[in-house]
Order: sequence, then C-alpha cells, then structure tokens
Amino acid sequence: MRRHAPLLFAALLAVLLGAWLVAARAEQRHEQQKDMPVYPAVVPGHALAFPRDYGSHAEFRTEWWYVTGWLRTASGAPLGFQVTFFRSRPPLDQRNPSRFAPRELLFAHAAISDPALGKLQHDERSARSGFGLATAADGDTDVHIGKWFIMRTPGDRYRTTIEARDFTLQLVLETTQPPLVQGDQGYSSKGPRPAQASYYYSSPHLKVSGTVMRQGKAERVSGDAWLDHEWSSEYLAEEALGWDWAGINLDDGSALMAFQMRDKTGGKFWAGGALRRADGSVAALAPSDVSFSALRRWRSPRTGIDYPVAMQLRAGEVTLDLMPLMDDQELDSRASTGAIYWEGAVTARQGARTAGRGYLELTGYSRRVGF
Repeated sequence: MRRHAPLLFAALLAVLLGAWLVAARAEQRHEQQKDMPVYPAVVPGHALAFPRDYGSHAEFRTEWWYVTGWLRTASGAPLGFQVTFFRSRPPLDQRNPSRFAPRELLFAHAAISDPALGKLQHDERSARSGFGLATAADGDTDVHIGKWFIMRTPGDRYRTTIEARDFTLQLVLETTQPPLVQGDQGYSSKGPRPAQASYYYSSPHLKVSGTVMRQGKAERVSGDAWLDHEWSSEYLAEEALGWDWAGINLDDGSALMAFQMRDKTGGKFWAGGALRRADGSVAALAPSDVSFSALRRWRSPRTGIDYPVAMQLRAGEVTLDLMPLMDDQELDSRASTGAIYWEGAVTARQGARTAGRGYLELTGYSRRVGF
C-alpha cells in the first residue's frame, strides 16, 4: 500500500486545490458584486417633487424623457414627431478609475411621420456621458448628446433641437397644464410584484411652435405634444413580452395615458393608466379598467413584423378607436437601444367623431423587449 501513497497524496492535493479554486472564484465573484452598482428600488409613498424630478436620476438603472406630438405646417399638412432621450446606468465595476469607463450611457431617437412620404424619417444617437459631449443634468430637464438636446427653460417651457440625417427640428414646447402624476403619487405599477414599478409623470397638452427643415427648406410648424418622464431600476417582468401604450390629448382638454403589458401569448399581463378630465379631476386606471384590441394590422415590408396599427382602447369610462396617421411608422433602433418597435401618430375617434390626437407605441412584437 505504501507505494500508492504518492498517488493518494496527489489525489488529495488535487481535491484540495480544486476546492480552493472554487472558493477563490466565489470570493472573487463576491468582491466583484460588491463593486457593482446598487440600484435603488422604486417604492410606493415617495411623492414626486418638482422641479427636482424634472431632472436626471442617475442612480437608477433606466430613465427616459419621451416627447411625441402632432404638428401642422403653414400649408396645413399634418406631421407626427417623436424626440426621445434615454439614460442607462450599466452594471459595471464602480472602482474603475478611468474617465473613459461608461458609468452612464445616453441614447436618443428622433422621427417624423409624414403621410406625403408614406414612411418614417428617423435617426438616432448614442454616447457615454461626460467629456462635454453628452450629459443628463440633475435638478431639471437638461439632456444632450452632441447637438441634440432637450431642456426646460424659464417660463415652464421646453426647447429641443435635433439635427438628424434627413431633417432638423427646432421646437419650443409650452406647458399649459400641471404635470399628470401617474399611479400612486408617481409610483406606477408595471406588474403584480412591488418592485415591478417606475416613477412616472406626464406633461400633456404641450403647445408646440418652431421649425422643421428638410431638403434645405425650413417650414414653420405648430401643434400639440405629450411628454413622458419615467425612471426605474427593475427590468421588464419575466412574464411580459412587451407593451402597448397610448398618450392622447383629447379635444375637450382632458388627457389619457393607458398601457398594457402583454404576456408571451399576446394576452394582457398587466395594465394601468390615468385619465385627467377636463375639470382637472384625475381617475387612476386599474389593470381591469384597461384593454387594447386590434382593429387592423400591418406587416412591415422591411422586418416582416406584424403590428396592430389600429386599436380600440377601453380605458375606464372612455372608449376610443386609435387610427394611424399612416401605417409605416416602424422605428428600427438596432444601432442604439437595439429595439425595433412601432411608434405612431394616431387620431382618437368616438364613432365618426374625432375626439383627440396622440401617439401609440407597440413594442415586443418581434422579440421580448430587453429592458
């Protein structure tokens, strides 16, 4: 037996070495996790405060400022437009001292819907925060990537300039109503578990003026817009595939936001929203109050994705048929956020009567949304 001792010792040494390596790797992972960002939770009972919450919330995982609206040119032609800035705090080692470490990423999308063209004109940007090239300021809305920006100015107005590949937008958006705080004092549930939530407010009925430049020609425009500002730390619920969302400025001065999260079968997983009536009273919408149903579908000739571009929206006491300004309002943002989605100007109808205008967003119709 003695001659087998070296083999037994070697085997024991290998076992001990293996156990040490496993423990060392576990400790290394633990140390690395300690240096990952700790994202704060979205919790109920935390009332939003302005102007502080107009600004960036850099400690949270994800945030966006989302403007959509209808414009009319001097000749009376209708245009839809979208300007969106996203902020992301990636899960990276916080000890990295390099100024080039991407501790915060910024993305932007911009689009014009023009029925005369029949397809979307859009562009996108992305950058690391810092170096004077891209920032999202605390304390008030002031976000820019290069020459693209949105900022809130004295007089409770927003200014945005977008110098895109095929167009330039220079717009002033004047606030006409106080913020529409969503959910419970800004705590907006996106699923049945408490962590599945965001902080969220909207600014409906923004009065828009400015210019749109295309092919070297500047046109004066005016119109009506909607701004959403939302931030959270939780990814989309595992059960959800994507969402349908609508923000509608109604002609009587009321405003409606409604959404539904869809499950992997295409059915409703969760829903919510708010209706601010013309008298200023607000009705919060529970999941059972909201439903979207397709009236007509359109298949993208580029991606093959099938979208329900005309929808009937039931939202509490209101039922609206949402009809697209044009069918082809698909936005391919694979060069920045990676998503392909439909974001379109829609007219809200009640029977044969036009009741308002706004935007409809359809995500997760090709694959699960990644955030």
